[in-house]
Amino acid sequence: MTSTRVSSSANSELSSSLEDLVCLQDFEGCARGLVSSIAWEYIHSGAADEITLRANRERLDAIRLCPRVLRDVSLLDTRTSVLGMELPFPLMIAPTALHKLVHAEGELATVRGANAAGVPFTLSTLSSVSIEDVAAQATVPLWFQLYIQRDRELTRSLVQRAEAAKFAGLCVTVDTPILGVRNRLQRARFVVPPEIEFANLHEIEVKRARHGGTGAFTGVIPESMTWKDIEWLQSFSKLPIVLKGILNPEDADQAAKLGVAGIIVSNHGARDLDTLPATIDALPRVADRIAGRIPVLMDGGIRRGTDILKALALGAVAVLLGRPVLYGLGTGGERGVERIVKILRSELELTMALSGRPTIASIDRTLIWS
Repeated sequence: MTSTRVSSSANSELSSSLEDLVCLQDFEGCARGLVSSIAWEYIHSGAADEITLRANRERLDAIRLCPRVLRDVSLLDTRTSVLGMELPFPLMIAPTALHKLVHAEGELATVRGANAAGVPFTLSTLSSVSIEDVAAQATVPLWFQLYIQRDRELTRSLVQRAEAAKFAGLCVTVDTPILGVRNRLQRARFVVPPEIEFANLHEIEVKRARHGGTGAFTGVIPESMTWKDIEWLQSFSKLPIVLKGILNPEDADQAAKLGVAGIIVSNHGARDLDTLPATIDALPRVADRIAGRIPVLMDGGIRRGTDILKALALGAVAVLLGRPVLYGLGTGGERGVERIVKILRSELELTMALSGRPTIASIDRTLIWS
């Protein structure tokens, strides 16, 4: 997919065609025909038999809403706040790797789309554009997703670079000490194209493999990470630390006791360990254990405004959006990203009105049909 920075007439045609895509599923179908087959397999695939990948959607679909009627919904307010960040509605862009797989400008186009939509963007350690270059174009708050490296001084350097670039938070992925079974990528013989780099990891570029499936990120994933590493990060990081990849309430409780700023209920987009629970099923157990001590967010399977509403009702303060952002990016660059986010915001507003919940604060578990 080439850059969308083209002539004004072409931009007008692009904007018109994007308006014909009315839901996130439309973008998914469109992106499949536009991005390379190897990029599609990387983005769209899950672990092993992809049971959890399907469950993330199926379990969200299975939840029924219990609306209230005769409530004044003439004024809707979707605004919320997460760790001091003001959000126009409770959604952030999740960290995903190597955006140049689907668009020539990669994360630069993604962050411009986030700017236009007004939502925070989380940059991956494995991004194809550097921390500094993304920050230079951002007008929205940024989080940096961190894979703790074997080289702890490299890890410290990444954190300090994010601090110097004025990132607002550190999102530490804790559920991937190693990569899991990714059969679809193995069958596709996935490789990172030689022209795409890990822009934040030049120091270990020569050590990593560029060959398929589970070997694609050799040298990047640490293989050894414990709670002591989180304490080590806390000892020097100036940024609030959010742990991404919490499913077990016991881990949630330990995170809160350790004093992290927040947690994200996540099964890594169902990309590593199969037969995990859907995140929407894990969410209320984690939220109950946390009991409001720290913010709880969720990712995994979000495709509709109703999905956001269900996550909020079951204890999340916001959700993160992963694969659909790449579908938007691959379909229409920054304008595709913006359109994806605006569709979800519009759907959430309609869903809140039809459910009799005019504000984020009015959304609670009574909205779920038990």
